[in-house]
Amino acid sequence: MGGPSMILVFGRPDDPPIGLLLDALQQRNTSYAFIDDRHLAHSSMSVGFNDGLVDGRLTAAGEDIELRAIRSVYARLLNVVIPPDPEQASHAQTFHALFTQWLDLTPALVVSRPWTMASNASKPYQAQLIAAAGLEVPETLVTNDPEEVQEFRDRHGHIVFKSISGVRSVVEELGNRHQERLDFVRNLPTQFQVAIPGTDVRVHVVGERTFATEIISDVADYRYAARSGAEAILKGIELEIDIRDACIRLAASLDLPLCGIDLRRTPDGRWVCFEANPMPAYSYYEEHTGADISGALASLLLDAAQFPGGQ
Repeated sequence: MGGPSMILVFGRPDDPPIGLLLDALQQRNTSYAFIDDRHLAHSSMSVGFNDGLVDGRLTAAGEDIELRAIRSVYARLLNVVIPPDPEQASHAQTFHALFTQWLDLTPALVVSRPWTMASNASKPYQAQLIAAAGLEVPETLVTNDPEEVQEFRDRHGHIVFKSISGVRSVVEELGNRHQERLDFVRNLPTQFQVAIPGTDVRVHVVGERTFATEIISDVADYRYAARSGAEAILKGIELEIDIRDACIRLAASLDLPLCGIDLRRTPDGRWVCFEANPMPAYSYYEEHTGADISGALASLLLDAAQFPGGQ
C-alpha cells in the first residue's frame, strides 16, 4: 500500500475494538495498513528527521510504508507479545518502543498519543482536569492513613474505594467486612470517594460526536456484575446539551480523539463524573446498544487521511 495518504491500525485482529474498526473501514472500501502486534519480531522501522519533519519507513506484513504517507493512526497499545527466541524478543521490544515514540512525534492524527493517555495514570490528577472542564467530581480522599479513612466514612456514611493509578481496579463500597484490612492502606495509598447514588452513563466521545449508554445494574461496578451473579442492562440515550458539550470539552482538553467518560446521573438530576478512559473498549457498548462508535471512529480516521490538517 502507498500513496499520499494512509490509515494505519495497530493491534490484534481478535481484539474486539480493533475488529469492529477494521470491519467499519472495509465497509467504507477504505484502504489501510495493519500491524499485528503479535508479529513485531518480523517488522522493522526507521525514524529520522528531514527539514525538521519526522520521516522514515515502516515494514510490516510484507508492506513497505513511508511514514510521511500515514495521515491517521488507531493504536491499541496492549502488552507486547514477547517471542521465546531472545533475538526476536529484543527486536520486538525495540520495534514497540520506537513505534510508541513515533506516535508522539508524528503530525498524523493519532488515536490516541501515548503522552496524552498519561493523565489516566493518576486518578486524582485527572479529577482536577475533569473539574476544569465543567463536570462535577465526587468528594475525594487519597490517603494511606486508616484514621483519615475512618473519619471520611463517619462524615459521609457510604464511601467507595479504588486504585489511584491507571490500572483497572474493581470499585467497591467500603463496608464493615473491610475494617480488619483497613491497615493495609498504610502500604498502598488509596482513593476513597463519597458513594454517589444514581444511574451509570458511559459517554464515548469520537472527535466531536458523542455516544451515550445508560447502564442499569445493582452493583457498585457494573463492569464486573457477572462476577456477583448480577446483570447490567445497557441502552443508548440522548445527552443533555450542556453535559454533551462538557464531555466534548473534556476529551479535547485531554487531547483524546477517542475517550470513554464515566458519569452517574443522580436522582435529583445532577451529573457526576468519575474518570475518563483514554483507550476505551468501546466494543462492549456498541455490541449491546448498536451505537455506531466504530463507524464514527472510521470516519474520523478517513477524514484525517483525506484532509490532513483539517481535524
